[in-house]
Amino acid sequence: MRQEGYPPGGGASPEERVIEWSGDHLADPTTLGPDLDGELGVDPAELPDEDLIREIHSLHRTRLDTLRHAADSALAHHLRRTAELETEYLARYPSREIDPSRLRDE
Repeated sequence: MRQEGYPPGGGASPEERVIEWSGDHLADPTTLGPDLDGELGVDPAELPDEDLIREIHSLHRTRLDTLRHAADSALAHHLRRTAELETEYLARYPSREIDPSRLRDE
């Protein structure tokens, strides 16, 4: 099934289309659903390492289901929260261990 506005063959990459799910509509309180209060949760900088990792794991576990079946507002919320948590993780672990088997020849 092809969504209207997307050319056959996919056209734009997900990275190019992410603006469509930017969550800008969440900034307007009149568009928030009953379960969304405009907050994305606890500030990731305030989370202990164990809680930060648990939250990231939870988001990744629910990623496919959210992508495939959630409302646009929920997907936008998911994308924004994932970006917040992952950005905090990278700030804490800039020299994280890289698995050599995950490297590609350049």
